[in-house]
Amino acid sequence: MLRKVEQIILHPFIGQVEKQQALFSSMGKALYTFIQRWGVIYMLLGFLLGRAMIIGELTPFAVPFFAVLYHLRRDRLYVAGFAILLGAFTHQLGHPMTLLGGMALFLIAQRVMEAWGKADMNYTPFAVFFVVFLSKSLVAAFTEWTGYHLMMAGVEATLSLVLTLIFVQSLPLVTVAKRTQPLKNEEIVCLIILLASVMTGTVGWIVMELSLEHILSRYAILIFAFAAGGAIGATVGVVTGIILSLSNIEAMLQMSLLAFSGLLGGLLREGKKIGVAVGLLVGTLLIGFYIGEATIWQTMNESLVAIVLFLFTPKVIFQKISSFIPGTVEHANVQQDYMKRLREVTSHKVEQFSTVFQQLSNSFTMQPTMVEEDQDRTLDLFLSQITEKTCQSCFKKEQCWERKFDDTYRLMKECYNHLHSHGEVKKTFAHGEFSRHCVKSQKVLEVMTQEFDQFKTHLMYKKKMNESRRLVAEQLSGVSQVMTNFAREIQKEGEVHHIQEQQILDAFEDIGLSIRYVDILSLEEGNVQIEISQPVCFGRDECGKIIAPLLSEIVGETITVLQKECDFFQDGYCKMKLVSAKSFKVSTGISSAAKGGGWVSGDNLNTMEVGNGKYAIAISDGMGNGERAHQESNETLTLLQQILHSGIEETVAIKSINSVLALRSSDEIFSTLDLAMIDLQTAKTRFLKIGSTPSFIKRGDECLTITAHNLPIGILHEIDVDVVTEQLKPGDLLIMMTDGLYDAPRKVENKELWMTRMISEIVTKDPQEVADLLLEKVVRYQQGHIVDDMTVVVARIDRNIPQWSTISMQGIPKIKKKPSKIS
Repeated sequence: MLRKVEQIILHPFIGQVEKQQALFSSMGKALYTFIQRWGVIYMLLGFLLGRAMIIGELTPFAVPFFAVLYHLRRDRLYVAGFAILLGAFTHQLGHPMTLLGGMALFLIAQRVMEAWGKADMNYTPFAVFFVVFLSKSLVAAFTEWTGYHLMMAGVEATLSLVLTLIFVQSLPLVTVAKRTQPLKNEEIVCLIILLASVMTGTVGWIVMELSLEHILSRYAILIFAFAAGGAIGATVGVVTGIILSLSNIEAMLQMSLLAFSGLLGGLLREGKKIGVAVGLLVGTLLIGFYIGEATIWQTMNESLVAIVLFLFTPKVIFQKISSFIPGTVEHANVQQDYMKRLREVTSHKVEQFSTVFQQLSNSFTMQPTMVEEDQDRTLDLFLSQITEKTCQSCFKKEQCWERKFDDTYRLMKECYNHLHSHGEVKKTFAHGEFSRHCVKSQKVLEVMTQEFDQFKTHLMYKKKMNESRRLVAEQLSGVSQVMTNFAREIQKEGEVHHIQEQQILDAFEDIGLSIRYVDILSLEEGNVQIEISQPVCFGRDECGKIIAPLLSEIVGETITVLQKECDFFQDGYCKMKLVSAKSFKVSTGISSAAKGGGWVSGDNLNTMEVGNGKYAIAISDGMGNGERAHQESNETLTLLQQILHSGIEETVAIKSINSVLALRSSDEIFSTLDLAMIDLQTAKTRFLKIGSTPSFIKRGDECLTITAHNLPIGILHEIDVDVVTEQLKPGDLLIMMTDGLYDAPRKVENKELWMTRMISEIVTKDPQEVADLLLEKVVRYQQGHIVDDMTVVVARIDRNIPQWSTISMQGIPKIKKKPSKIS
């Protein structure tokens, strides 16, 4: 309501004033650059702090400022010291000689502390206390020594010690050119005290019947109220009023004016500079009624002058101040920019690693031309060894290898191919064309036969090495792809959802729910993630019955509770994570039996969600039966689960598993793999079958068959994975089984037709009942004999219908979501 009134009142003036602000900002920016470059700020601070006095006789500001500046900007120390003395000379109650003595004593004390190795800033407050007390005591001893003067010397020394601690916190904010960390609450208060102390130096300055201290204090209120809001504005008003009232008791009433104006100006900061200025004018009028008619116009004029200075202030100063104060929009933008740069650097680093892994994969991958060249090179090496032992001493060497090189090389290659195919040289080949071409054909064939066994061993190890290279190349390529996807996730710009979070909180408050916090992790369409904490509902299931339905209405898509933590005995609050509901859900039924009714089956299966809204069903059948087969199939599924969860594409995952199983041992270790990847958003399913039996889809009275022709995993070093894609529909039953079930009818010729008929005869739609009935039918067909391990898994695809309908509320707009990036 306040914001609407503010916009109605201030809107006609904002357009005109914004044109003047551009001119004011350029002039103020030039002045700001001049002050920073020439160090005028230190001279100005020193001059005003040299004039500053409290209770009419204490000057506790100058020596602490001089001492802290000694450590921060020693190059400006003597200029600031001269400005302090100049400021003390301009005050009728100033004590320039006392300040000079105090600064001189500090320099001496600092030299002594440097000799003792205690010259760092931690000991500066105690040094200031000592020199101030000593200088004041010496002055009192030479003028008038009384207990009162000794007490006031102790008071001023104590104030100087406290101000030194305050200046240590606040002066670096002025002297340090660049700062990256936000201001702490203590630093903000210390900075306000420093500014109020500086304003104390202007007490008694009257320009055209206007008090300069009042103008500067209200100007400071306007700046902080506009830059940081009402809380900081009120704090500046209170602290500034207290410090000024210590110097001038008549300024006590100004504290109320400054505090109220700072609060009101901060509340009206949405109206930009005009709104903050109106806040000061309203505060001045309200407090002015208590001052009296005689001075109300003077007070109003002082506020108007402060407003003019405020309008001249460049925007860069407000942005600079706001960026260091937590809770402001500028500070949030700075932090967001920092996190964005950090994400970009991290993403670039991850992409570099991905490129390195891809290059390594390419270097390990041999192209077909390279493979052919390597084979030719290997053959040439073998033939050169043969000719070295036979042809080098032959008298027909020149005739065979120079005049008839092509024929000789062709015949030698034929000999190698014959030996490679048959393992020995047959008589028909030995008396053929090669014997007519070579006068030492018998000797060449004998040497070639002797060397071939060693060469075959060499070829076997070389083949193993090439397979290892291929495995490493595939793994590196998969890791590179995962890192590339990770880099893309990092590059997604992190968003701050303050408005949407507040919108959700307001909706909950309207229906009477007490929510501790709402954290929106993602608003991507189809991938909404929100964390909410609320008081424990003691089993009323408010998260599923109220919160999730209400969020579904606000977000515009079905939201469900993914997980919840109810801490009854801790802080009395529960935490829940709500995510986008998938369009489809999968319910499964499993039935299995070991060979001969044993306890351990060689079959294993696993159902899992692998991220990105995909649901995987995998069955593996190990070679044979018993414990060994169980371990083989279990290891296959364990590797598959780990690789799929890492983000590697399923085809690469299966090839990697095959290579690992093929290379890990010389034993004949292999297992089948039947994998179905179901997309829960579209119900589109990818079937990857390696040596497995067909799968079946029961859709009403129709039964579809999914087949593929591949050898089991681990038999061949390199396999081609056939991928079959099928679009499932709501109500479909997906039936996957091992060969123990599929091959049970030994005498049936068309087993696929037989199994289709068995599935069609089952009427029930419950996945578990279908699995149990199908296994029972097969066992009955075999007259109760279980000749092999049998496993069947049945999955039913259904529309995901939420348990509770959405809660509609009028007046709450829906949250806009980002479009989905999931293909």
